[in-house]
Amino acid sequence: MRALILSDIHGNLEALTTVLEAAQPFDTLWNLGDMVGYGASPNEVIGLVRPLAEITVRGNHDRVCCGLSSALGFNPVARAAALWTQRTLSPENLAWLRSVPQGPLQPKHPGVTCAHGSPLNEDQYILNMRDAWAPLQQMPTPITFFGHTHLQGGFAQKEHDWQELKPRYSTHDQPESIVLDIAPGTRHLINPGSVGQPRDCDWRAAFAIYDSDADTIHYHRVPYDVTTAQGRILMAGLPERLAARLREGR
Repeated sequence: MRALILSDIHGNLEALTTVLEAAQPFDTLWNLGDMVGYGASPNEVIGLVRPLAEITVRGNHDRVCCGLSSALGFNPVARAAALWTQRTLSPENLAWLRSVPQGPLQPKHPGVTCAHGSPLNEDQYILNMRDAWAPLQQMPTPITFFGHTHLQGGFAQKEHDWQELKPRYSTHDQPESIVLDIAPGTRHLINPGSVGQPRDCDWRAAFAIYDSDADTIHYHRVPYDVTTAQGRILMAGLPERLAARLREGR
């Protein structure tokens, strides 16, 4: 079974369509949330992801953009994007977004959990081993996929051995992948990275493939038409910073 894991698409249609093509073939799709916010194509992104995803976990931007939470906790740029998104979403997509469940969720495949932020708190970022310690100890499954940080990588633990996972790529302008073997008896927190707004200084769209038969996780980066994505943001009247950061990857 090959599962495509996506997170933090953030309304970036160009990145999403490139990822869906590059990830073929896959058997199922697990969506870790934050489909909207920041980018200028929220309806189009939902229209693509909704019918494909086996499970979708609510992200914090999804929650704010559909009006379930206030945008006052966001910085001014994120707040402006969230309010624009709420006005732009179709009534059907707005209603559907409000119905998306909070994580953690477990897909049909055994041994896997999906969350947006920490599986112990959807708004908490897992940025270092201190953040990862409690989830690695407490989750009921050996593998937990999470997003929220926009940083591809993760954490692993086997008995007294703890490891931070950081994919190292050789270029920033070509498709690349790195394979992580899942060792028996090891617990993992895996972040596929952000499809639509990476923040690890690599502008390429990020995603992961979980191959349960081979016991591997493939981290991927793919270039996409960032110029068109930037143009959509500017034409929509969204803050210019949201367009500039796509090329910067941060």
